[in-house]
Amino acid sequence: MPDLTAQPVRQHSPARRGTRPAVLLCLMLALAAAPSPVLAQSERGSASSKKESQKQKEAELKRVNARIEQVRKSVNADVEKRDKLSVQLRDAEMGVHGARRRLEVVRAQRIASEARLKELEREQSRREADLVSERGVLSGELRAAYVNGREEQLKLLLNQQDPAAAGRMFAYYGYFGRARAERIASISDQLEHLALVREKIDAEHRRLAKLESQQEQEVEALRGAQQKRVEAVAAIDAQIKSRGGELKRLESQARSLEKLVAELRKALSNPPVAKQAPFEPLRGKLPWPVQQGKVLARYGQPRAGGSMRWQGMLIGTARGARVRAPYAGRVAYADWLPGMGLMVVLDHGGGYLSLYGHNDELFRKVGDSVAAGDVIAAVGDSGGSDQAALYFEVRRGKEPVNPEIWLQRR
Repeated sequence: MPDLTAQPVRQHSPARRGTRPAVLLCLMLALAAAPSPVLAQSERGSASSKKESQKQKEAELKRVNARIEQVRKSVNADVEKRDKLSVQLRDAEMGVHGARRRLEVVRAQRIASEARLKELEREQSRREADLVSERGVLSGELRAAYVNGREEQLKLLLNQQDPAAAGRMFAYYGYFGRARAERIASISDQLEHLALVREKIDAEHRRLAKLESQQEQEVEALRGAQQKRVEAVAAIDAQIKSRGGELKRLESQARSLEKLVAELRKALSNPPVAKQAPFEPLRGKLPWPVQQGKVLARYGQPRAGGSMRWQGMLIGTARGARVRAPYAGRVAYADWLPGMGLMVVLDHGGGYLSLYGHNDELFRKVGDSVAAGDVIAAVGDSGGSDQAALYFEVRRGKEPVNPEIWLQRR
């Protein structure tokens, strides 16, 4: 007898057997593709952390710049209290610097205005030529219409025997009429544009005349400032000769520089700049701050009769020669200092500063980031120098070091 308690064995079809694993596989893939809540939260936290870090860096940079501004004011106040002749020289040289910068702005505006005027004049010539061409074509059409008479379409209708030909001719006349009207409208537009171009040309001529007058004023202001500088330098030279005070003056200028460096180091105690490799691996590899020039004084050489020594190097070169940063950094100081004139100080990180003195112009301001090769100043004779030259100094901590050992050999 058959066993009635036995349960029949259920057999699944191949399609049904494959459904469950496929569903599981899809679920696994979906879970794998879906972002993990923990990971997503971590990524959001990382982005938020980066924003906070950026805000902190910007806030710290503002605080550093504010401290440096206090240093600048302190140095200027110290100069005004101690040395009236230096104040006169500073004011005269800053006047020269300001007048030269304003003159450059005016000249750049004038060059742009002259280029704009030439472009407008070329546009005027093109539009006048197009207008002559349009008028010529329209004149021909009007002559043809005049020869045919005022009622040319009526004559055509009366002279035509074939109605189909007459219809085609009427269509042609319609085309000619519309084309003539469009040409007249085009000529009218050309005339309007031409009038507008002429107005712009007149306005540009007035602007150029104003810029020429302004340029003459700035040139006169520059001459006046340069004359004041000559008088200030002559007064300093007379004081040195009458009192034999060259050594005292150099010592006073050296103290001003030492004070500035010390104050800058305090202000830059935690500068928000990227950590960069120190100078040591770059010995003999850095480019010179000026492309051409003759070394007039080297580090350690005696000056003022041997009582003092050069703490940097003096490179004689052409006035206006571009001063380039040999290494990346951030502008820590850009102002006038006794004995240095218009000076830029770069903070390179790792405790290193580089100084660039006797400039005619400064092209960077405090807080600016510079890359290696960026132009930061133009060579001059500010600070009472008797010739155009660049003073270049490197500081490691508070101590000056020989800058030439890091420069490429010439």
